[in-house]
Amino acid sequence: RPCGAGWPAMAPAGAAAVAPASRGAGSGGDTEGLPDESSRRLLEHVLGAAAAIAAAIVAAVGRALPGDVQLSLAANLGLSALGFVATTSTIHMMGPSFIAARLRGIDLNKRTTKRDAQGALVRPVQGEEIPESMGTVCATVFILVMSVFIPFACAVYERQNFPHADLAEYLAAVLTITFATFMGFADDVLDLRWRHKIPLPFLATLPLLLVYYANGNETGVMVPNQLRGIFGDFVDLGIFWYFFLLILAVFSTHTINIYAGVNGLEAGQSVVIGASVLILNIVQLHRIPAEYAQYREQHVQSLFLIIPFLTVSVALLRLNWFPARVFVGDTYCYFAGMTFAAVCIVGHFSKTMVLFMLPQWANFLYSCPQLFRFITIPRHRMPAFDLKHGFVMCSYTELKLDELRPIGKVVFWILKTFRLAHVLPPDDEGVVKVSNLTLINFMLFVLGPCREDILCLRLLMLQIACSALCFAIRFGLAGYVFDTIL
Repeated sequence: RPCGAGWPAMAPAGAAAVAPASRGAGSGGDTEGLPDESSRRLLEHVLGAAAAIAAAIVAAVGRALPGDVQLSLAANLGLSALGFVATTSTIHMMGPSFIAARLRGIDLNKRTTKRDAQGALVRPVQGEEIPESMGTVCATVFILVMSVFIPFACAVYERQNFPHADLAEYLAAVLTITFATFMGFADDVLDLRWRHKIPLPFLATLPLLLVYYANGNETGVMVPNQLRGIFGDFVDLGIFWYFFLLILAVFSTHTINIYAGVNGLEAGQSVVIGASVLILNIVQLHRIPAEYAQYREQHVQSLFLIIPFLTVSVALLRLNWFPARVFVGDTYCYFAGMTFAAVCIVGHFSKTMVLFMLPQWANFLYSCPQLFRFITIPRHRMPAFDLKHGFVMCSYTELKLDELRPIGKVVFWILKTFRLAHVLPPDDEGVVKVSNLTLINFMLFVLGPCREDILCLRLLMLQIACSALCFAIRFGLAGYVFDTIL
């Protein structure tokens, strides 16, 4: 197939020939086993239209901001556009270098990957190699854009009224994201174990939290009207608030890594969450009165971080979309997750960020029986591939009921009784197959097999629906329990 990304297609020696398949529903849109590019072209049209609308809205909202902020916003938009171009061109240019450095992978759910007569993957895996860990390019361009933007953000201030606190928070956010990116690249290269990966975001978040503390920012929450007679109007959580922010940073960093395995899903979910943050910032800047200058400044700071993130992520999404020309790698998952943590800390909307990430929470909770080894967990839980139709379908883990621990037997009974997973009858040896406990497999279990890009679209529509629910709660239902909504 035409790679279209600046490097030649690579076919390993001994790769099996694939039987030609006519284009149509039964073949999943493949011709001679090679996925077409119509889905990517449609995505590009949608993203282009959305970007034009977003730029127009940001420009309209920016007209109501002070003149110095308008200049900074214009510089941010210009640098973000350059970041999109730089990310795209650098990925095209660096693809062969990543492959030469053995940062490469094979897309298992493609006809170009060698299989035996029964459709099972041949080991070692043989197929077309594409560059991996391209999130490194995306994150590097973002960090460079943020570094170049600093003079534009600060040049309008004179020394006597220079916003040192805002600059410190901004630099701490960029430093935190840089640490997370470095840790993600180390994971891509060294394939770290989970017991080593889990605590890393704690360390990366410390600079931002220390600046947050030094600036005297809030560590409490407003109490709903119905409970103010018991707890008062405001509860200061103190050190527990910092624990909450640390846990949010760890969760947001790793949950995107867990919720993966489909072309375009890691970058796609990040773009949807980032777009939701952008909409939140725009809405808040439009509705918050000018006398609440501090709240407006917090959303401006958040806006400066999220716009460049969206542009570089969209550039990566275009090339990671089905059929993937590149893989994002763990680097992008660390980078995106820590960016969300930094943005919500700087913008002071961490509770709203929790709502934006409802699918990630659901996937994590649904995966817990396998993550904590109550149910057998394979190395990869990505969907399986139906070679005949070119569809993805549920993947399964195998287990024996008599070998499960008591809590594992309880979990299995719940999954089977309430049809929370697809359970196949035991074979002659008593082995039971259970669909892997991910939201991806659950979607396939409920709605059935489909082409990979259709599956990704369904999951992204769920992400969009959860963002809409978040806005309904944030600006609708919250009015029933709080007197003032900012």
